[in-house]
Amino acid sequence: MSDLGQLLKKARIEKKISLDDLQETTKIRKRYLEAIEDGNYKVLPGNFYVRAFIKSYAEAVGMEPNEVLNMYQNVIPQPEPEQIEPIRTKRTTRNTERLGKWASNVMVISFVVLILGVIYYYVSQNYSGSTNDATKDLPKKITEKVEPAAKTPDPGNAGANGANGTNGALADTKPVQVPTPPPASTPTTEVKLVKSERGTDYYTVTGTDKLKIEMKVTGDSCWVEVDSPPAPKKTVIDSTTFKNGETKTWDLTDTAFMIFGKANAVELSVNGSPVVVGDQPNVKKIQVDIQKS
Repeated sequence: MSDLGQLLKKARIEKKISLDDLQETTKIRKRYLEAIEDGNYKVLPGNFYVRAFIKSYAEAVGMEPNEVLNMYQNVIPQPEPEQIEPIRTKRTTRNTERLGKWASNVMVISFVVLILGVIYYYVSQNYSGSTNDATKDLPKKITEKVEPAAKTPDPGNAGANGANGTNGALADTKPVQVPTPPPASTPTTEVKLVKSERGTDYYTVTGTDKLKIEMKVTGDSCWVEVDSPPAPKKTVIDSTTFKNGETKTWDLTDTAFMIFGKANAVELSVNGSPVVVGDQPNVKKIQVDIQKS
């Protein structure tokens, strides 16, 4: 057992905290806690998680985590530096000039086509207008039939028809207007941060009875654990170390509790709404509850 492990174990025993209780408080697996006390850091997922887990352990047993890390910085393995590949951009002046010439040619051709279209429109309108005026002035042929004038209704007959209830009934008939029911309003889903307590952010989701959690690793590899529901009767849904670029989706119908080993390495959204995990390489714990109406 290392000196650091003895120090942490002694503080835990003085606080009368068991490894099971410490596991529930820190959300770190019991075998990882035992490895920290034994100084067997190879059991942990990576060098970065050694410092993060020791910091959470010390904070849970009432010690100052930064002092512990500074005292044993020579013993604790240092995290591996992230390897960032430079983004190579290939842009040549020749391609830019060719694109500019192509765009200018398209603009010139479009302008010429527009002018020709306007000229054609005005010419066709004037030509059709002069043709219609000329045909109006021509005399009608003798062979053309003259339509008889429409007969005007007789007031007497109109009264009779109204009395008989034929035309009058048709004139008084109006179409029945059926009222259109208003469209049903669909509830909107809202994800809201309620509180932050003991290193855990608590969110509530309204307007739905299901949780769709989407995660993407944008930085270095990150260890993630998803539980549902939380302690004391929790069920581990997933506990995996994800690499850069990997994505994962969890569909749940109950409370979700998540632990991220490196907060600034992931992007998270719940039911399509983004959730801020953090901008520091620290352990982050998030709990999402469905608020039922």
